[in-house]
Amino acid sequence: MSVYDTLNKEQKEAVCQTEGPVLLLAGAGSGKTRTLTHRIAYLIDEMGVNPWNILAITFTNKAAEEMRERVDRIVGFGADQIWVSTFHSACVRILRRHIDNLGYDNSFTIYDTDDQKTVMKGVCKRLNIDTKTYKERSLLASISSAKDDLIDVREYEVKAVGDFHKQIVAKAYREYQETLKKSNALDFDDIIVKTVELFKNCPDVLNAYQDRFKYIMVDEYQDTNMAQFELIRLLADKYRNLCVVGDDDQSIYKFRGANIRNILDFELHYPEATVIKLEQNYRSTQNILDAANAVIRNNVGRKDKALWTDHGAGNRLHLRQFDNAYEEAEYVADDIRKKVREGEQDYRDCAVLFRTNAQARLLEERMVVEGIPYSVVGGVNFYARAEIKDILAYLKTIDNARDEVALRRIINVPKRSIGAASVEKLADYAQVRDLGLYDAMCMADDVPGLGKAATKIKGFVNMIQVFRSGRESYGIAGMIQAVMEHIGYEDYLRDQDDESAEDRLANLDELITKAVAYEETHDEISLSEFLEEIALVADIDNVEEGDNKVLLMTLHSAKGLEFSSVYLTGMEDGLFPSYMTIKTDAPEDMEEERRLAYVGITRAKEDLTLTCARMRMIRGETQYNAISRFVREIPSELMDNTIPGTKRASEVYQKVMPKALPRAEKSYQSAKPFIAKGIGDLNQLAGIQKGIQTAAPGVLEYTVGDRVKHVKYGAGTVKDILEEPRDYKVTVEFDQAGQKIMYASFAKLKKL
Repeated sequence: MSVYDTLNKEQKEAVCQTEGPVLLLAGAGSGKTRTLTHRIAYLIDEMGVNPWNILAITFTNKAAEEMRERVDRIVGFGADQIWVSTFHSACVRILRRHIDNLGYDNSFTIYDTDDQKTVMKGVCKRLNIDTKTYKERSLLASISSAKDDLIDVREYEVKAVGDFHKQIVAKAYREYQETLKKSNALDFDDIIVKTVELFKNCPDVLNAYQDRFKYIMVDEYQDTNMAQFELIRLLADKYRNLCVVGDDDQSIYKFRGANIRNILDFELHYPEATVIKLEQNYRSTQNILDAANAVIRNNVGRKDKALWTDHGAGNRLHLRQFDNAYEEAEYVADDIRKKVREGEQDYRDCAVLFRTNAQARLLEERMVVEGIPYSVVGGVNFYARAEIKDILAYLKTIDNARDEVALRRIINVPKRSIGAASVEKLADYAQVRDLGLYDAMCMADDVPGLGKAATKIKGFVNMIQVFRSGRESYGIAGMIQAVMEHIGYEDYLRDQDDESAEDRLANLDELITKAVAYEETHDEISLSEFLEEIALVADIDNVEEGDNKVLLMTLHSAKGLEFSSVYLTGMEDGLFPSYMTIKTDAPEDMEEERRLAYVGITRAKEDLTLTCARMRMIRGETQYNAISRFVREIPSELMDNTIPGTKRASEVYQKVMPKALPRAEKSYQSAKPFIAKGIGDLNQLAGIQKGIQTAAPGVLEYTVGDRVKHVKYGAGTVKDILEEPRDYKVTVEFDQAGQKIMYASFAKLKKL
């Protein structure tokens, strides 16, 4: 029997349709990775395509590794010549060879988020930008959004004419890019943008890669932005053998720049495209799929499809509503422990998903109390830890001395009597002479006003030069150990905090282990490539499949994963979908939130539990929210609909956190409840059950146009007051914090 006979009808059609544009609409759990890998094998085995003429693009390193392993198993010899990589890895590989055409050195550095913030702080300082009004994070977000849409500095400056805010962003954008160029560095957005720029400016380079990649496949196409779309369009323009795979119902990264129109309008860009739908699901039971289908069909901006399976109906969905978030967390932990105790699941088979990271705290506390092993996905990235960043900064400086961010980080770590004033004198000297900071350090004797610091600076430069000259003899793991020993880093950590030193040294041991693994798997050892590999690691790539732990993560982090048991927590209007989404009433925002719900539901293979709380403390304020509209879009016959009693949550939690519960109970008795307009509840309002007074709101001491003061946000002007059944919704434009919308009973505004 042929290996292709194991595919279903639609999968086989996708595998055999090798020529021309192909849009493969692959629903959740429909075997798209299997289809892609068999398609690659078919191209090589049946069509005689050279492996090096195939490019397969994914979004994570983990997905790329999985695809390569599967291709290796099917194809065998020659599979290593296929380019299977992420967008960023593929572009870095191209730029390492050709970025000198754009005026960069080929040994460029990749700046992570922390590095970008450091650069932007310097930019704001040099341009005298008020960071209370224009926060560094906001400026970086605006620049990133511009790059996603391929808007360069000049175009942004033109579009900013007449808009004071955008003109500030434009100035920061120009200074930011000039700083990166001077440091021979790229941020993550630049990696894609500069590759597009390279192809447009150098037709011969583009032509070479078009001939190299005659067959292109792109996974998760619904998550591409404009820059990625243009990159693929350029590469595929010559032969047009482009197969894109995605699911518009799982497009949930608009906040990262993803453009759902790329997949919805594919046939407009490629009128001759073949469209194939993969609707058979191999992951979940039919009840779970029916729930997902019922929710997502409420979206208008989508391509019609419906998931089905031959796995049978399976369990009904479990809907559990609680009085408060403490009880919700307790139930989730108890239920997981019960499943493990009775042998139904292992811890690794369970995942707890939530809309916002803030929801993780109570869940973590309950896991600790119950003794359940867990990991929070999206916590501090291993490579973002201070000790790791210190040693990596040394490696970056050794590899690329033009990296000013890395240089500034380590110039006085450990302390070597080179103060901030000396660094600024060096920076001023470098700026006047159009030099890099490291070049100025090499000329320390000529820099006026350095005094004794000049000797220390020369010693630092000599150390870097010695390590640079010995790169080949040291190797990477040896280099890390030599640097740590030379600078006395272990003693430095112990002097800082002896209690945490062992953990931090263990992290550095893990970095050395990573370096050894790199050296064992690469024929040619390159410090630049090692640093590049680290820079492109995503949080989800750090999830260890072998760990027997419950995973706690946001819905965005869960995409691409699957678990036997899934707990979707916080299913309340105002939390999921968010209050702002409901308030703005923008259809496209609500549809994205609904797609996120669809993603969460389809992570479950066998068992799905939806939980919500009548009362939840959010940002220090007690809120009463209705059950999420996404839950109410699921047909009742698919759910068991049982509402548990309060059980023993109060007395148990009081023993664990004696201070927390009384405060919550006090808020529960005194705060005025509110609920989104026109939204029902399984048991009506929790306050009615508890006997809470629900009188209409009283008279406010202020009105529209009045100046008021808030204990946290300071002074502001009332812009709008909306009377609701149980409270006033007040819109205030604060002088420093901007516009806020709050309920009067919580805000406690004072008229000025």
